[in-house]
Amino acid sequence: MKKFLTLRKGLIGVAMICCFLLLAACSGEPADGAEVRVAAMRGPTAMGLLHLMDAADSSQNEYSFEILGSPDLVPPLFVQNAVDVAAVPGNLAAILHNRMDVRALAIVTLGVLHVVDTTGDVHSVEDLRGRTIFVSGQGATPEFALNYVLTQNGLTPGVDVFVDFRAEHTEIAAMLQTGAAEIALLPEPFVSTVSAQVDGLRVALDLSEEWNRVQPDYGLIMSVVVARADFIEENPDAVAIFLEEYAASVEFVNANIEAAAELAARFEIIPNPAIARNAIPRTNIVFKTGEEMQRNLSGFLRVLYEAEPQSVGGELPESAFYFMP
Repeated sequence: MKKFLTLRKGLIGVAMICCFLLLAACSGEPADGAEVRVAAMRGPTAMGLLHLMDAADSSQNEYSFEILGSPDLVPPLFVQNAVDVAAVPGNLAAILHNRMDVRALAIVTLGVLHVVDTTGDVHSVEDLRGRTIFVSGQGATPEFALNYVLTQNGLTPGVDVFVDFRAEHTEIAAMLQTGAAEIALLPEPFVSTVSAQVDGLRVALDLSEEWNRVQPDYGLIMSVVVARADFIEENPDAVAIFLEEYAASVEFVNANIEAAAELAARFEIIPNPAIARNAIPRTNIVFKTGEEMQRNLSGFLRVLYEAEPQSVGGELPESAFYFMP
């Protein structure tokens, strides 16, 4: 089988991928595909790819997919030239660009983070004072978005609120189930997963809403697709095909929740279709490219940079970072 999927951190390999030959219809000649090695973070970041993964042998591109459990697995793949394209946390896109020549292709996920609580005591950001909140995503968007919201509400992380970082969302979910954690920051679909398993768990705060209260100009961006600059330059047709198919996949997932939920379970992105049906409408899957992407992503990264320069790698990306299709 010419296309394959690797799921790191406990998931199982299966076959997959994509569809659509729209470019051929537009140009009058078939576009040339290529081998495209795609990595994505497990959870919301990978959700928009579900239909693309399912459409197996319909694409001119030769795809392989790797689903990763932690953001720190992505940079080595680029360094080793083991991946061409990756869907990563928004701030990691800028960090990668500051280390190597990658370009942002699209924004694919907006805010999906929620503070969940088993105590019933958390109703505002101020209610986190003196509490411990468990978070996965140290060095990535969850950490910096939470820190920004806390500081803008007069709370100092590590002083007024204690943040306990764990490697994966699944670890925090297990801690909530056993009672080892009472308050946590989780994205969908993990919120829906844990809510179905932990009695008394409630969504206390929507971090996107809290972000918008203190930063109304630029929304909370969770995931961005980046690609190696040399891959873009050497394979322009394959990149165009990928963007067309990715956009179509996002549209399918948002418009066909039942079918997408089945795919999410089949590819083990979410444990079962019932949880996926609840999670997908709250996963904020989008596909923003070109000037719209640049305007929103550059503004979001500037907010992070002004709060903590190292959150974006110490320097804001220049305009060449933003790929214009």
